[in-house]
Amino acid sequence: MNSAATAPPRLYLVTDRQATGGRPLTAVVGAALRGIAGSGLAPHEVAVQLREKDLGGRALTELARALRDTTAAAGVRLFVNDRIDVALAVGADGVHLGGASLSPADARAIAPALAVAISAHQIDEVRAAAGQIAFAVFGPIYATPSKRRYGSPVGLALLDAAARVGLPLVAIGGIDSERVDDVLRAGAYGVACIRAVMSAADPTAALRGLARTIARAISATDRS
Repeated sequence: MNSAATAPPRLYLVTDRQATGGRPLTAVVGAALRGIAGSGLAPHEVAVQLREKDLGGRALTELARALRDTTAAAGVRLFVNDRIDVALAVGADGVHLGGASLSPADARAIAPALAVAISAHQIDEVRAAAGQIAFAVFGPIYATPSKRRYGSPVGLALLDAAARVGLPLVAIGGIDSERVDDVLRAGAYGVACIRAVMSAADPTAALRGLARTIARAISATDRS
């Protein structure tokens, strides 16, 4: 697997078809990915996670196949939440494991060609996964409706501590353009978003604005 396929994303778009205002998910994602052009991020620095846990296998596979076409056309990687079988069936780039999923080692044994990512909410989870996966999504950093069930926000101090473990972290939870600089300074490699793009009236502009902020923040960090 080449390095571009396994590199952590700078921007990780997580789907939620309940947050699109009735618009088809693939249409919203397709519109959002058009925002990469002129943003300062390259397509390989962006990834999409299909996270629709309520769908059964057949419906999820149909949606994943349509989304695979959309992401492939944009040159963007696709991760499927939890379902290794669906990821393999549609030719996705990776699988994203939650706390109740298979272990990273088991996932690699089943599908060695897939990149593996996890969700983590505690520093011990980051330590346990270090060296085994491509990246971890860490949070929620700030309060956000989609992450309330995971408890109180972890905040920037814990993000900073977790980043020192050495596993690339993609920060999630209430992150908008005004907060990008803070989370990257705290050690995050990239930023994940859901509603900031999924619910936006103009997903193209929403993703482009967020991507531009990330690109500027990375450039400023590289110069310092």
